[in-house]
Amino acid sequence: MTHSANDKRFKICLVSISLAKGGAERSCAMLSQMLTQKGHEVHLVVLNDEIDFEYEGTLFNLGLLKKGSDNFIKRLTRFAKLRTYIKKNSFDLIIDHRPKNNYKRELFYHNYLYKNNTCIYVIHSSKKAEYFTKQPSRFVKIYNENIATISVSDYIKNELAEKMGISNCTTIHNGYDPEWSLNKSTIPLAIIDKEYILSYGRIDDDVKDITFLMKAFSHSKIWNKNIHLIILGDGKDKEKLETLAKELPGFDKILFLPFTPNPFSYIYHAKFVTLTSFYEGFPMVLVESLSLGTPVVSLDIVSGPSEIIKDQKNGLLISKREVSLFAEGLQNMIENKTLYQNCKDNAKPSVEHFSMKTISDKWNNILQNELH
Repeated sequence: MTHSANDKRFKICLVSISLAKGGAERSCAMLSQMLTQKGHEVHLVVLNDEIDFEYEGTLFNLGLLKKGSDNFIKRLTRFAKLRTYIKKNSFDLIIDHRPKNNYKRELFYHNYLYKNNTCIYVIHSSKKAEYFTKQPSRFVKIYNENIATISVSDYIKNELAEKMGISNCTTIHNGYDPEWSLNKSTIPLAIIDKEYILSYGRIDDDVKDITFLMKAFSHSKIWNKNIHLIILGDGKDKEKLETLAKELPGFDKILFLPFTPNPFSYIYHAKFVTLTSFYEGFPMVLVESLSLGTPVVSLDIVSGPSEIIKDQKNGLLISKREVSLFAEGLQNMIENKTLYQNCKDNAKPSVEHFSMKTISDKWNNILQNELH
């Protein structure tokens, strides 16, 4: 990802809750790499001391100041340090990836922490309350005062941002790193003798609906063919789901494995990867999986999957959240060898337009056109 000699170089600050566990956090870490490789000076501010993903640039870890008990004074101290850091560095641009679910807090960021700074806000989710606060009509004014708003899916741009009155929105999808394929060869011991389908990410059942996935897996009876379901990750609902799994037919073929920041070997060796979330923005698990040549089976939720999956070409899009329908999709991908091989052959080529090279060019074009 080289840069043009005529491109301007900027000093950019990326702000994120953390650089760990989630797709939004991974995409922020990747953006730091892409912008650095384009020749920009990148700083990252994280609010929590959680760093799993590789990044480039100077890290300002406010989470380190949370050690011990947290209180109002400590929060004020962290805000003051962030404001000082921003003023001291005179950034050309702040790109904010945080969820925005509290209007008063966002006013504080806009009017104090980011005061007199040029900003871009990134919308990572189709759940309106997560990025538009509980006063969306008022918060839209802040979006429109920024130089741009970036949505990670066309659905977010067309059905949320623009319909709510955001006039500066552009879609830039999340991308993948072709070098992930370098990490695919080693087979983890936990899966070395198993055929399996895979679900991975933060284990939050209110978002990911892993309960539905396990019930569909059980209903499909593909476990009778010695196919396992591996659920890879950590989160608040892991213990509850492990208990539920023991009550389902085929429970001995459902395996829970711990989070890893580099799941690529698990993805590569899976028969296919599943997605059953209630909502997403642009689910990186689908792009990551397809980039490694692994097909996918996903519910056709409103934002993301239909922009990635071509039904029966690189995976299956299941139209309704019905256990029997999703179970049928799982069965088809296991039993219909022609369908499966077609999806596998098409997987990697189908996402080439989401490579880091393409996505970094889109980000750099925004900077070159909007910053003066």
